[in-house]
Order: sequence, then C-alpha cells, then structure tokens
Amino acid sequence: MANMKNAEKRILVNAKKEVANNNYEATMKNSMKKLEKAIASKDKEKAQDALKVAIKAIDKANKAGVSKKNKSARNKSRLTKKVNAME
Repeated sequence: MANMKNAEKRILVNAKKEVANNNYEATMKNSMKKLEKAIASKDKEKAQDALKVAIKAIDKANKAGVSKKNKSARNKSRLTKKVNAME
C-alpha cells in the first residue's frame, strides 16, 4: 500500500496507462488476425483494405510505446509481402 500521495497517484496513472496500452495491443493483434483471414480467403481487395487498417493499428501501438520500432517494421513488412504475393 502506498504511503505517500505521489505514490498513490502513480498507482492510478499506471492503471489507466495499462488499460490504454492493452487496448492498443489488442487492436493491433485483432487487425493482424483479420488481415490473415482475408489472405487465407484469397480476397485481394479485402486484404488490401485490411492491410491499411493493420498498418495504422501497428503504427499507433508503436507510437504509444506498446511495441518496439523494429517489431512494428517487421510486422508491416511481412504482412505487406503476403498481400503483394496474392494473385
């Protein structure tokens, strides 16, 4: 239990940030899963739309500090390659 006022505040702030970070991460992962489904269904138009959404979610998560820069770049690259390889 926190004994100081600033420690109590940090507990509250950290809890709020944890919720926000979890939302960023969940949004990123869900958009990547939707893209994988679109790729599996071999619908190129749907996959391209899902790619835009996934890249936006990955960039937001990176900006928020949820995922590291190189991981974000790697994910975007791999997903883009998969979409471009579709016929």
